[in-house]
Amino acid sequence: MKTSADNRRIRQLLSGLQSGELQPRPEFQRELVWSNADKLSFLDTVLNGYPFPELYVAVGEVNLETAAGTEMLVDGQQRVTTLHQYFTASPALKLAGGIKPYAALSADEQREFLNYEVAVRNLGIVTADDIKEVFRRINSTSYSLNAMEIANARYNGPLKKCADFIAQSTFFEKHRTFSAREIRRMRDTVYSLTLIISMISTYFHRDDEIETFLEQYNDEFPLDEDVRARFIEVTDLIERTNIDTKSRGWKKTDLLVLIVELDRALRQDKLTLDPKKLGPALEEFYNRVDKEMTNPSGDEDLQAYFKTTVQATNDRGSRVNRGRVIRKTILSAA
Repeated sequence: MKTSADNRRIRQLLSGLQSGELQPRPEFQRELVWSNADKLSFLDTVLNGYPFPELYVAVGEVNLETAAGTEMLVDGQQRVTTLHQYFTASPALKLAGGIKPYAALSADEQREFLNYEVAVRNLGIVTADDIKEVFRRINSTSYSLNAMEIANARYNGPLKKCADFIAQSTFFEKHRTFSAREIRRMRDTVYSLTLIISMISTYFHRDDEIETFLEQYNDEFPLDEDVRARFIEVTDLIERTNIDTKSRGWKKTDLLVLIVELDRALRQDKLTLDPKKLGPALEEFYNRVDKEMTNPSGDEDLQAYFKTTVQATNDRGSRVNRGRVIRKTILSAA
């Protein structure tokens, strides 16, 4: 495949968007979602005259009667869209951090912005399959991305940052909650997001709600400080219970509902929990669950809890059942 590289001025890109000659959203391109902070950082780069990575375009449809044609923006959708939002004062872009609106720039500053040169690589006339393959390769890594890794490339807002804070907490580090491989594949972030969403909403099925919440709180997360404080309060309480390090309470499936239910007991029920009472109650409960595996007692709650730890552990129903049963133990120690 032969490609050509040239420079285009921002005014040419904006003109192409407005006329329809530049098509920013080919059907194969994923719907990237930049946060407002991402957009501001990019605009700061442009307004200060620093370069950014090249765009990729390809020849689109050509009208054989009028000779009018279009180009497809193969890679660079968010960058070009942000430039257009800035130029048109779109309400989708909220300026902050000292970045002046385009209309407030001096005439010289406006000219400098419009004449900023962007590196563009033209793929020329290529098939749709070739374009898709180029796009895939531009945005690929050496291994296939899991859902969280893809979401990480799309969202970097305050909810994601809150999840990173929790995932990297000394609490999880001390108790080796996540393996090195889980951390590399961002399973610790998935776990922390599941924890946060369950704390502020309710239990949900597997990872189904994660992207919805990441998108909803990609610009603002009003509960950020509150959630961080609640997580610290609950994990401090768990530490003070002195649960045995070999207890099943430290398993990820058990620990998630324990944190959520303790948070609800403290926040919603306004309970005062004494770690000296809570610790023995939890130890006894977890020991009974372990015994239930080899010597069934017939206790319905223990049976319900045990079953959700060995099958469909991340289903909503399993999380709800574990939460319901452990809540009884928490209330008994209040």
